[in-house]
Amino acid sequence: MLLDTASLYFRAYFGVPDSVKAPDGTPVNAVRGLLDFIDRLVKDHRPEQLVACMDADWRPRWRVDLIPTYKAHRVAEEHEGAPDAEEVPDTLAPQVPVIEEVLDAIGIARVGVAGYEADDVIGTFTARAKVPVDIVTGDRDLYQLVDDERGIRVLYPLKGVGTLQLTDEAVLREKYGVDGRGYADLALLRGDPSDGLPGVAGIGEKTAAKLLAEFGDLAGIMAAVDDPGSKLTPSQRKRLTEARPYVAVAPKVVRVADDVPLPETGTALPRAPRDPAGLEELAGRWGLGGSLQRLLTTLAE
Repeated sequence: MLLDTASLYFRAYFGVPDSVKAPDGTPVNAVRGLLDFIDRLVKDHRPEQLVACMDADWRPRWRVDLIPTYKAHRVAEEHEGAPDAEEVPDTLAPQVPVIEEVLDAIGIARVGVAGYEADDVIGTFTARAKVPVDIVTGDRDLYQLVDDERGIRVLYPLKGVGTLQLTDEAVLREKYGVDGRGYADLALLRGDPSDGLPGVAGIGEKTAAKLLAEFGDLAGIMAAVDDPGSKLTPSQRKRLTEARPYVAVAPKVVRVADDVPLPETGTALPRAPRDPAGLEELAGRWGLGGSLQRLLTTLAE
């Protein structure tokens, strides 16, 4: 089980009231909410291995160099020369280091790699996996990894993590008309305002799905642009021709990396905390209460 950790703690932050606070009055709704999420996921799905995948770089320079608008609207105003900072609510940002400390003390594997997003870490773990993989994320970008043959599916939270859409190729075909491999091409053509991806003007989701059904993949569509006998409409041919510079670079941006240099780390679920004394201190300082105890009980079982 691979967790898109930021996606989950954002959901926890907005799903758990900020009246959930530490003894010193600091909100810990994201921390406790994430612990509750992990407890429920382990209870319901019983993974043998679990990795909390992190964004070491939420907007990698190599993606921005290819498409400058990539996530540009999410950048917080920083002083000139400072690295981009992602806009996050004031009371969430201080909770992220607490989440990291608590996961480390429990002994849950936590992996982020400089220069890469959590999606890329997930993509690389998935590419290397010899067993079925459940990816837990609220980000549809990771639908591109769904692969029935290899037992790779996305668990997409609809309400908390108690109600999950178990996304396999049948779900993707029903909703989008593509399989996992086709989803990245669909997203590239359609565009994604939330990620600053312009897409191809005039080609929405349904048209993109029809083109992929007709021509197989992005390469097949672009080959059809150069074939006067292909069934593209004049408007589609014109739009795709104009979009060539975008189409040339977008695949590297949209497709998750599968060659991230992952650190050597154990991924087995811990039965007992790695650092009991440290965890006890964190539990007291941040008032983790029942959320932590429930998770520890579930792990011990």
